[in-house]
Amino acid sequence: MKVIMYTDGAAKGNPGPGGYGTVLLHKDLRKELSEGYRLTTNNRMELLAVIRGLQALKRPGVQVDVYSDSQYVVNSVEKGWLAGWVRKGFKGKKNQDLWEEYLKASSPHKVKFHWVKGHAGNVENERCDQLAVQSAEAPHLLVDQGFEDSTT
Repeated sequence: MKVIMYTDGAAKGNPGPGGYGTVLLHKDLRKELSEGYRLTTNNRMELLAVIRGLQALKRPGVQVDVYSDSQYVVNSVEKGWLAGWVRKGFKGKKNQDLWEEYLKASSPHKVKFHWVKGHAGNVENERCDQLAVQSAEAPHLLVDQGFEDSTT
């Protein structure tokens, strides 16, 4: 089974209120996911968009092509930075909680990342941006516990 995933994250201020948007495509099926958080960062929302998309998959062994405009997320995986962070116990690295969540969510699947230029007219990337911004501006925002705990 193959799934195409588009993701985007947004933060109004960095840190500030933020949100993510994810679009999952499989044949003629489409699923959109989004949530907003009261205090977070853009990078956390970019990564959380991928995590939530992977967590939404119902069965293991899915081939997932992730399209993201986040060089932070794409390069961390595709250039092997994440593997090095794991070997070093994430020493001095931010977002360890989410990277560990990503590793768990991605492990049953075959995930390949593709970088796309943001705000360049890619319909699905633009839709993810809309979802992320709308979520960040929603009235009832969730708590990004991993971020808020790290700032206290």
